[in-house]
Amino acid sequence: MVRTSLPARLNLADFGFARGNNGLGSMLKLAMTQRATLTFFILAFAIAWGAEQNRSAPETNVFHVKGTIREIKPDGKSVTIAHEAITNYMKAMTMPFRVKATNELTGLRSGDIVNFRLSVTETESWIDRVQKIGTTNTASVHEEKGTPPKPGVNVVEGLSAYTFINEFGRPVNFRDYRGQAIGLTFFFTACPIPDYCPRLTKNFLAASRKLESMPNGPTNWHLFSISFDTERDTPEMLRTYARGYGYNSNRWSFLTASAQTMGAVTRNFGFNYNKEGGTFNHQFLTIVLDAQGYTQGAWPIGGDTSDMLVEELIKAAAKKEEK
Repeated sequence: MVRTSLPARLNLADFGFARGNNGLGSMLKLAMTQRATLTFFILAFAIAWGAEQNRSAPETNVFHVKGTIREIKPDGKSVTIAHEAITNYMKAMTMPFRVKATNELTGLRSGDIVNFRLSVTETESWIDRVQKIGTTNTASVHEEKGTPPKPGVNVVEGLSAYTFINEFGRPVNFRDYRGQAIGLTFFFTACPIPDYCPRLTKNFLAASRKLESMPNGPTNWHLFSISFDTERDTPEMLRTYARGYGYNSNRWSFLTASAQTMGAVTRNFGFNYNKEGGTFNHQFLTIVLDAQGYTQGAWPIGGDTSDMLVEELIKAAAKKEEK
């Protein structure tokens, strides 16, 4: 039988522990510190991730609206509705709305009175939950798209008959831009729908930046955003709006004119707009003129057309030598 003698008093140091700040106390303190540090980093990551999610998810404003259908486009992706005033957003007017799901419009027709939900983010808008609640005898409205001038018409010469005012309050005549490729569109600064005028402005912004960054890109080009809101869009208003987009005034001008001039110019382009309840119901029209003043390209549509705009402006700038 083997006897083991134990010391009368155990010494914690013999087992790797010590009193005070060493041994077990130090190990426990270290473990607690590491755990606290880990917890801190986890919380910091969670907060940062949550903030990033909030930034990546655009804020959506939702409105419940009532109106009467005026026209459903053949593709089933948009519908023109004469809607009532939308509280805290816009007054009553007639305008097209986009749907994301074509089945939203199934079974509906011109004259139907509907309730629907309008969702608006910073970059887009759409409607859903379209429900028929009644019917009227309202006739269908067939919107005519803007028609650019016919080939062979020198547009710059035609525009030179009018005087515009730019965002700095200075007179502008298009004859001073002969030899330059020109991109122009019609808009108004108070347009509330992001897919409409703001989208057109973003197209010009993207196109100008792409052209400016091209190593061997053309240098003879200029963009014009022309406002048909001749009452509200003063030079000061246009300058504030333009600066909000970070534009380059050497390459891009914002124009206004008298109501008489604007009416004549838009008629010559086949561009229609009318004031409804303090805002405007209008079409789309972007046009590119070549360096000799003739139409290079035109499109009566919205959406992101910045690449097409760049492509046509490059061609238009080169026409100076071809003609």
